[in-house]
Amino acid sequence: MQLDPAPPSAPAAALPTAVDVEAAAARLSGVVTRTPLATNARWSAALDAHVRVKREDLQVVRSYKLRGAYNLVAQLSEEQRRKGVVTASAGNHAQGLAYACAALRVHGRIYVPRTTPRQKRDRIAALGQDYVETLVLGDTYDDSAAAAARDAVQSGATIVPAFDDARTLTGQGTVAVEVVEQLAELGEGPPDVLVVPVGGGGLLAGVLTWVAERHPQVRVVGVEPAGAASMAAALTAGAPVRLDALDTFVDGASVRRVGEVTHAVVAGHPVELVTVPEGAVCVEMLAMYQTDGIIAEPAGALATAALAGAVRVEPGQDVVCVVSGGNNDISRYAEIIERALVHEGRKHYFLVEFPQEPGALRRFLDEVLGPDDDITLFEYVKRSNREFGPALVGIEIPSQEDLPGLLERMAAAPPSFERISAAEPLYRYLV
Repeated sequence: MQLDPAPPSAPAAALPTAVDVEAAAARLSGVVTRTPLATNARWSAALDAHVRVKREDLQVVRSYKLRGAYNLVAQLSEEQRRKGVVTASAGNHAQGLAYACAALRVHGRIYVPRTTPRQKRDRIAALGQDYVETLVLGDTYDDSAAAAARDAVQSGATIVPAFDDARTLTGQGTVAVEVVEQLAELGEGPPDVLVVPVGGGGLLAGVLTWVAERHPQVRVVGVEPAGAASMAAALTAGAPVRLDALDTFVDGASVRRVGEVTHAVVAGHPVELVTVPEGAVCVEMLAMYQTDGIIAEPAGALATAALAGAVRVEPGQDVVCVVSGGNNDISRYAEIIERALVHEGRKHYFLVEFPQEPGALRRFLDEVLGPDDDITLFEYVKRSNREFGPALVGIEIPSQEDLPGLLERMAAAPPSFERISAAEPLYRYLV
């Protein structure tokens, strides 16, 4: 990690207050969808608590990001609107801004990294209509942000940050306002625990801004992907830092450097920060799909994934988790299943040296595989000038507890083998 100076566009203003969040809520009334607050039977039973999910995946743009984008653009002057707006986004903020531009008739340019799923790019174009131009540039959000900053300097357009602006984060904070209002309508008080996903920190900062003043007894927990824990790094360093390595799988929350404003807000309030491995996110995405009937994107599954152990929940507590988005590309589910199996210890890869003779594979199947084991990958190159030929073998087992038996049988069988660990470069081509 390295310390970064504040970007030139970072605002230097007083931190927002609960009043600003409430003003944003009034501004957004009739614009955003008042998304459901639904009981989650799966997690409620598992934790012996009352767990609800705030379904921002059912927002008009299928994520909460509309709240911040619209709140900012709605406050621009006529001159600023005439010059247009520009932003960078991993996808969801772009969709929110596209919707806001079309609704307010403001022209905008949106820069997205190449990692943004095709489904999100198509939605940006559909939501923005003729008011938005989408430009694909860079491998990460930060690359796109640099391009957007250059555009703003050259064109005079207003930058609409995905998170690092008081107007953006106060718009995001209206999620907490709705949660408390919905609970009050049920005759209940605020939740004991409110769990939110964290990328650049806009949602967390907005929620903290309002909750800390209005309901300080609520325990707020922020959840970051283990491979992109930029807010935790900033709090440790005392300032935003740039992560040297970044896992972009949780694309909606993979930010190399959090914002100046979001860091300042989060650092000034009591908050718990936890991380969840990307594999655990995949396990939760599949459970949400198969059991809860929720199609969540990786960032949308962060909050509930943390309930598996990262977040402490006492029996009987009222817990609310924000499902932040549902813009998941269906083509990614093969990778999601693969990562989930590996995380659960049910998928393993080996290099096996097979003797170059008939029946070698059959003996391996008979002597090594258990009755419920399955070969999911087999790549074998037979070379007539060698006595042995290597094969790349992927094996799926029923549970992690079956691994020792598999390894014992492999060690006892004639072919020699080498297990491929997650630390090896070859592993990156498999998962």
